[in-house]
This record gives sequence, structure tokens and C-alpha cells, in this order.
Amino acid sequence: MMPIAQIQWHDPRTYMLLAVILGTLGIASIVGVVMSRREKIGVESALIQRFNHKLRVWWLMVVIFSLAFFLHRIGVVVLFGMVSFWALREFITMTPTRRGDHRTLFWVFFIFTPLQYVLIALGSDPPARMGGNDGVDYYDYYSIMIPVYASLFIPARAAIAGDYKRFLERSAKIQSGLLICVYSLSYAPAILDLRMKQTGGALWEGSTVSVLIFFVLIAQLASVLERGWGKLAGRHVIAEKINASRTWEGFLGSMVTTGLIASALYWATPFHPWEAGLLGAVVTVMACAGTLTMSAIKRDRGVTDTGTLVQGHAGVLDQIDNVCFAAPVFYHLTRFFWSV
Repeated sequence: MMPIAQIQWHDPRTYMLLAVILGTLGIASIVGVVMSRREKIGVESALIQRFNHKLRVWWLMVVIFSLAFFLHRIGVVVLFGMVSFWALREFITMTPTRRGDHRTLFWVFFIFTPLQYVLIALGSDPPARMGGNDGVDYYDYYSIMIPVYASLFIPARAAIAGDYKRFLERSAKIQSGLLICVYSLSYAPAILDLRMKQTGGALWEGSTVSVLIFFVLIAQLASVLERGWGKLAGRHVIAEKINASRTWEGFLGSMVTTGLIASALYWATPFHPWEAGLLGAVVTVMACAGTLTMSAIKRDRGVTDTGTLVQGHAGVLDQIDNVCFAAPVFYHLTRFFWSV
């Protein structure tokens, strides 16, 4: 693993990628304003309104991420930790809890969630950062802490409370929320600690910051493009009783389009164009799976949105369900094939 001090934070490719994102958002915002002020444009006003609301969320996400970026690595880790805490709160709020769950939830929110991100933040052992030869790879700890130890602790602590009603359902709900909102999402900032190589074995001299931005960007684009292709060419619904707007045509269209966009952005990563495109397709699969899974959970609980992030739009978990499902897959693929 790369010592923290060796992360190239101010890499030109990172700034170029951020400039591309800001430029695209700027153009999209101008288009949204023009469309909303014209009465006869042949487009549904509700669709335009949703588009403009989505743009506000993206601007908010870019601003927050940029602030964390200027605080360097610890700022990014803290940012994702706060997002995980907020998303987990929304997840737990969707389903009622009993008095016997309160102390279990205390451990989940204030012990396991911070501990997961502390392990992510440690990255390498301090002696390695100060010039030592060997550092501790904390991946061995944060990769098993929640799925093994927290998953065993949660039902045991709930049992100690003495409340047996709907015990299995309550335990599974808390375990699922911790796994999706905290464990899975924590793999996104963990990308920063990968020391990456290009295909062929040559050490990549770029910054893993741009790889993280690349991942978050294509994960967000995958969901947007899936919805767009579904509106344009959607005919066959994937699961009508769960989400009638998700179609196979939208899914396949998103895979192809996201893959092409990822290929075009290969210069910000250690990947070749075809490798970036393949990763874009894989991220699309996982992003769509995350969106569909959260739709099933919301339909089961009888709610439309997990919360309210921006007036007129959905909650934090609705914005990052795609990132949560895609992060561990993207991390492990890059760690296995492109990590030194």
C-alpha cells in the first residue's frame, strides 16, 4: 500500500477532470435555465423541473467534495464518513425500531461506523509514513470488521436486550444498513491508498484522487443515463412491481454510454481506454443494482424517498445508493489488477 505522504494530491490530471465536470455542469445549468423559461419547447415541465433539481444536487455534491479535496486525504475520509452516518440514519429511519434496538444502534452509529473510517484513515503505519520500509496494511482490518465482527455483535447485543419480537427482521435490517451505508461506501475513500500500475507493470505516476473522482463520476452518470435511455427507448420493465421506470433498454443503453464516457476519460486513470470502458460497464451494473435494491426496500416500507436533501428532491441515500453498491467492486478490481 502507498504511504500517505506519497499521494500526489495536486496532479494536473485531477484538476483537468474537475474542470471537465464543472464545465459540463455549467453548460447543463444554462440549458436547464433556458428550457425552464421557454413555454413551448415540447418537453414536460415536470421533467425539466426534475432535471434542474438534479443539477442543484450535483452542484452541492461538487462543492462539498471540492471543500474536502482542499483538506486533502483526511478531509475526503471525513466527508465519506459523514455521508455514511447520514445515509445510515435515513436507512434506519425507514423502518420502525423497538426499544430493545436502541443500545444496539448506539454501537452501530457511534462505535462501528467511526471505527470503520478510522481504519480507512490510518491507511499505512506511521513508521512507513516517516520513511520506514514496512507499513501495516489496514485493509486486513477494515475489510472484515463490519461483515464479520459487527454482524456477529448486532444480533448478540439485541438478544441481551431481551426483546424477541421480530428479532430476525430487526437484526437483519440493522446489519443490512451498516453493510450498505458504511462498509460498502467506505471503499470509495480507500481508493486513495492504492498504489497503482498500468497494464504491463509500469508504475503509474498519476494521482489516485483522479481515480476516485473518475469512479464517483461514472457511478452517478450510470444512474442518470439509465433513466434517460429508459425515457427514450424503454419498453421492457425489469421489475414493474418494484420500479416501473427501470427498463432493460435503459440498463443496456447506460452500460454502453457510460462505458464510452469512461473510455474517453481514461487519461485521468492508469487504465487503457478499453479497460476504463469495461470498468464503466461493471460500475453501471452495480449502480443499477443498487438503485433497484433501494427501490425494493422503499416499496416494502411504503416510502417514496429516504429523506430530503434538497427541497423537491430525495435524500442522501437516494443519491448514493449507486456508489454504495459499486464502490467495493471497483475497489477490488483495481486492487487486484492495477495495484502494486
